[in-house]
Amino acid sequence: MEYDYAIVGAGFAGSVLAERLASQAGKTVLLIDKRPHIGGNAYDCYNEDGILIHQYGPHIFHTNSPDVFSYLSQFTEWRPYEHRVLASVEGQLLPIPINLDTVNKLYGYAFSQEELAAYFKTVGEPVENIRTSEDVVVSQVGRDLYEKFFRGYTRKQWGVDPSELDKMVTSRIPTRTNQDDRYFTDEFQFMPLHGYTKMFEKMVNHPNIHLMLSTDFRQIKDQLSFGELIYTGPVDEYFDYCYGKLPYRSLRFDHQTLDVPDYQPVSVVNYPNDHAYTRITEYKKLTGQEHPKTSLTFEYPQDEGDPYYPVPRPENADLYRQYKQLADEQTGVHFVGRLGTYRYYNMDQVVAQALTLYKKLVGAESLHEVAQS
Repeated sequence: MEYDYAIVGAGFAGSVLAERLASQAGKTVLLIDKRPHIGGNAYDCYNEDGILIHQYGPHIFHTNSPDVFSYLSQFTEWRPYEHRVLASVEGQLLPIPINLDTVNKLYGYAFSQEELAAYFKTVGEPVENIRTSEDVVVSQVGRDLYEKFFRGYTRKQWGVDPSELDKMVTSRIPTRTNQDDRYFTDEFQFMPLHGYTKMFEKMVNHPNIHLMLSTDFRQIKDQLSFGELIYTGPVDEYFDYCYGKLPYRSLRFDHQTLDVPDYQPVSVVNYPNDHAYTRITEYKKLTGQEHPKTSLTFEYPQDEGDPYYPVPRPENADLYRQYKQLADEQTGVHFVGRLGTYRYYNMDQVVAQALTLYKKLVGAESLHEVAQS
C-alpha cells in the first residue's frame, strides 16, 4: 500500500502528527516503532500486581500552553496533580527545588523570605560569565548547597561534573525564597486519568493510521511506499552515524513491588549523594491508584542503552549542527522530537513542536495547491 506519510516513532511527536494528519488532513499514515508498544517513553502499564507503573520512569505532565492542554484533552480525562519532590540530604528529606523550608530545616535557621534572599546574596559566589551548570547554582545559592543538592546528583545523572555541562541543565530548576514546594509552577498540572497509554490508544485509533510495532524502520524501509517521512528517532542513526555518534545518557530501571501500602511521603525522592541510583518513584502517589501494595522504580543512569537524554556540552552541540545541516538538506523528510532534534524537551514542548510541524506540512500543501491551480 502507498502511504502519504511514514512516521518513525510512536511517542508524543509521532503519535500527535499521525493523529493530526489522519483526522484533520485525511492522510494515510504508517506509524512504525521498534518497541512492542505505543507511547514512547511515556508508556505506562499495569504490572503483575495490578499497579499502574511508568515503564521508563516517571512522566509528569505540566504546561503553560492552553493549546497543548486543549489538544490532549480530546484524548483523555485528567487528574489534578501537583508534583512535589524531596531530596535525601544528611538524613533529612528536604524540599527540592531549594526553598525557605529547605534552608531552615537543613541548617536549623528561622529565616523569613527577606532574610533568606539576603542570605543567598552573602553565600552566592559572583560568576561574571555563567556558562556551566555549576556556575548557575553556585552563583545563586553558594558552594555548600551546591555540593549537598546538585553536584552529586548531576554527576550521577550525566556522568560528568556540573562544571563540564551547559548551564541549561541546572537552569531548569529554580531557587525560591518562599515556601512553595511544587516542582513545577505551570498553569496546567495534571496526570491522564486512565494513564498515558490509554491516551495514546485514543490518539492513534483512526482508520487512516496503520500501526507497525516491534519493527525497525531501517530494516524495512526499502519495502515501503510512502510520500513523505517524519522521523522521530536519533538523527545520527538516520545518517548511519557518518559524523560519529551523538552522546546520550541512558537509564536502567529497577522496578520493585513491596507488600506495604505506602513507602515514601511523596511520589519522587532524589538521592543526590549516598546511593548509585538518582531517585525512587512511588507510582501510586502519581496516579492516585488505591492498592494494598506499592510499586517503586529505582533509576540508575548509565552510558549504554536506549537514548534518553542528549548530553548538553558544546562539542556535542557542534556535532549535532553537522547532522542538522544534513537533515535540512533532505527533501520530504522531517525530523522532530527529542531524538530527532537532539534537544531535551518536556512532553508538552514535543507536542507543541509536533503541532507546529503539522501546520507547516498542511500549509505547504495548500500553498502547493494554490500554485498549481
